[in-house]
Amino acid sequence: MSPVAEVRRALLSVADKTGIVELARGLAALGVELVSTGGTARALGAAGLPVREVADLTGFPEMLDGRLKTLHPAVHGGLLARRDRTDHLDTLERHGIGPIDLLAVNLYPFEGTVARPDATVEDAIEQIDIGGPAMIRSAAKNHEGVAVLVDPAQYGTVLHELRASGRRLSPATRRRLALEAFRRTAQYDAAIATWLRGIGPDGLPAVASGLAEPAPAGGAPEPGRPGDGEPLGFPPRVSLVAERVTALRYGENPHQAAAFYRAVDPAGAPWGVGAARQLHGPELSYNNLLDVSAALGLLLEFEEPAAVAIKHTNPCGVATAPDIVTAFERARASDPVSIYGGIVGVNRPVNRWLVERLSGLLLEILFAPAFEAEALEELRRTKKKLRVLEVPCAPRGWPAHPREWRSVWGGLLAQESDLVDLDPRALKVVSRREPTAAEWAGLRFAWRVAKHAKSNAIVLTAVDQVLGVGAGQMSRVDAARLAVMRARDHGHPLGGAVCASDAFFPFRDGLDVVAEAGAASVIHPGGSIRDEEVVAAADEFGMAMVLTGVRHFKH
Repeated sequence: MSPVAEVRRALLSVADKTGIVELARGLAALGVELVSTGGTARALGAAGLPVREVADLTGFPEMLDGRLKTLHPAVHGGLLARRDRTDHLDTLERHGIGPIDLLAVNLYPFEGTVARPDATVEDAIEQIDIGGPAMIRSAAKNHEGVAVLVDPAQYGTVLHELRASGRRLSPATRRRLALEAFRRTAQYDAAIATWLRGIGPDGLPAVASGLAEPAPAGGAPEPGRPGDGEPLGFPPRVSLVAERVTALRYGENPHQAAAFYRAVDPAGAPWGVGAARQLHGPELSYNNLLDVSAALGLLLEFEEPAAVAIKHTNPCGVATAPDIVTAFERARASDPVSIYGGIVGVNRPVNRWLVERLSGLLLEILFAPAFEAEALEELRRTKKKLRVLEVPCAPRGWPAHPREWRSVWGGLLAQESDLVDLDPRALKVVSRREPTAAEWAGLRFAWRVAKHAKSNAIVLTAVDQVLGVGAGQMSRVDAARLAVMRARDHGHPLGGAVCASDAFFPFRDGLDVVAEAGAASVIHPGGSIRDEEVVAAADEFGMAMVLTGVRHFKH
């Protein structure tokens, strides 16, 4: 290996002091000269290590309350000079600048600062690191001659290689360290940009999603940007900040590699599925996480005790009740066959009575906002293969306007999450008969479930329990037939049931199917050129029909 890779001088400047004394001690034992700044230099000096202050290197003291420390040719020249260029090395010698061969920097804790509920804008601004990212980028650009460390987790392996190879690091190690360095500065800058986009002109959070940008001064907003009355615009460029939680065994199928990345809100806090905590069971799979996300989205529709059962991201059982055990029993009864091997979520703590109802039922996952100690102990004892997750089941503390991101070949799609609920003022009864009070309650319930079934979707329910679901069909009449078939297969009488359709009925045939099966009322968006024909069909059957004016396709 070329001697240019030898590490003779190291600059250490870290906000997180974890492991830095041990790293410095190991470098010093190898004869590496130590250079450091401020608090890091004091920590090394207190440990009895010989250290040279950066101020001595540059000839300038730290100034502006520490804002200016390392932005100097004596630092960046030492990092950027190419070791294979004699003119670069001659320039360093002419100006009395020594090469810096190893840089250990971690950045001011910006993400942690903005995650604090009491953090002010001034607090956040002062935690935007300038010198640190500049040094990291200089060292990473010149990684053929400079090793750059940005995480205490890297210290041990780097020290081991230096000891084993005479103060040298392989080109592969240097490239890997440079990759992690650029990844870290990109993540850091994205976190700052996300936070800034969420700050209004008064210095207060403007949009909790962190994705809105102000409209340009004077005139209409640009395409994709918010203007007056458009608080949720889409900026022309986005940086998605997420951290890898785990590599998954595989993706949708065993031949597909996969990983799970946890999204964070503008304050750096995880939310949604990213806030889940596994308490028991085997590792989660790609498909498990998709199903948990689908179940959680549906569960958030309800404030009362509710239970949902999901199979392949579609609801197969949903119910509400005065208590969570009864809600689960009704959800299970919705489709006692499809729930087998499915995902169940409840929005109340799991107690031992609910655990008893799981006897004989194979589930992939059970999640809830909490588990009583006795219930969790029983699950761990009796359900060895059940994945048990603690998941916040209320949107408190989440971004106010969460985004959904989906990949397509060669791009990303972004949209606002579908959080629209029924607006009583917008509902329009178009049939001769008004829904009864019980039917109104059932229609509201069915509509919330239909939002979360893949289109084309038809959902048949009682007041508080799913009876049959037809989802993901190519035609709406087939979805209607499937919903009726599934309800009948499981012995659910449909006389007096309610029906929700996620989009309008393009023909009366779908309505005919559910009406002939016994459905007494129906809710759908309306808007078809054949609405009059469909309304007439409802009147023929004596059904009540309500139009929402809002479609809920789910692809």
